[in-house]
Amino acid sequence: MTTPTALGIDEARDRLHELTVIDVRTPGEYAGGHLPGALNVPLGQIRQALPDIRHAAARGDVLIVCASGARSENACRMLADNHVTAATLSGGTAAWAAGGNELRRESTSRATWGMERQVRFTAGMLVLLGLLLGLLVHPAFLLVSAGVAGGLVFSALTDTCGMAALLARLPHNRPRAADLAITLAALRSR
Repeated sequence: MTTPTALGIDEARDRLHELTVIDVRTPGEYAGGHLPGALNVPLGQIRQALPDIRHAAARGDVLIVCASGARSENACRMLADNHVTAATLSGGTAAWAAGGNELRRESTSRATWGMERQVRFTAGMLVLLGLLLGLLVHPAFLLVSAGVAGGLVFSALTDTCGMAALLARLPHNRPRAADLAITLAALRSR
């Protein structure tokens, strides 16, 4: 498995006007701050959007963006498996913002935590709950903490995250069908 091409923050900023930027974070994360001109196609919907992304890639370079670069690398690999070339943004939107670059926010959206923060919070709460219930109610509840720890190890080894996949299905993270339809139409028009 090859590592996708990565664009540095400076190169991406200089070429932003000529790139089709696709943000693969959840709609909630996207609304909380995205690169100017970025279109939101959540990672779980990349395959559905493939024909339109292929169309955009035929007309110019595609840059895939997420919070840190992990999800965008996965998206680039999926696209490469389907003969679509795309680059990822080194360090994601976190590095983009840290470099003093503008993030656009949806004016009607409420603030949503990034997926990595949601996973850390949920995992921490489950471990704490398992420990407390294991000490106060029954030792079998310690298995909750052990299960979360095992899941985190598996996540690190496979560079996947089942908890993030589950959290992405929550209403505040779930894309609305109309949003994807609008995004796909925008991709076709590029």
